[in-house]
Amino acid sequence: MRLYHGSVVEVRKPSLRYARKKTDFGKGFYTTTQKEQAEHWTTIKIDRAKDAKRKVVSVYEFDEAILAEPDIKIREFKGADEAWLNFVLGSRKGVQHDYDLVFGPVANDKVFTVVNLYESGVLDAPAAISELKAYKTYNQLSFHTKRVLDALKFVEAYEV
Repeated sequence: MRLYHGSVVEVRKPSLRYARKKTDFGKGFYTTTQKEQAEHWTTIKIDRAKDAKRKVVSVYEFDEAILAEPDIKIREFKGADEAWLNFVLGSRKGVQHDYDLVFGPVANDKVFTVVNLYESGVLDAPAAISELKAYKTYNQLSFHTKRVLDALKFVEAYEV
């Protein structure tokens, strides 16, 4: 499977060293199957970085054989449902999990507004989910252990 990672630097050897804790799926190395999503992430990251001048997408091949190993823990969300919503809220509050890989929708700016309204009690779960279905969502696959990170093989990097 081909995966993309948007950054301000080329990332030949992914690691958890620079991972932020309070993100959609917790501390991990985030990728997507969608090239345009990774390119969008470069814009977000360059805005956060001090003195960054490059927007770079690193491309990987993921050896999916690791998914068949019985002790690999995977959490997959098929869409923006209540389970996903609660997982994202918990992760953004710093709740840790023990999954090796987590796959599901990205809480982009529009989606995150709905998540905030749900968290504050303005929207209940069914209303939030109904609202979320109106937005196009992108996907993300986050790697949370070195073992699964080692299944990523760097292919190339390009500037946006």
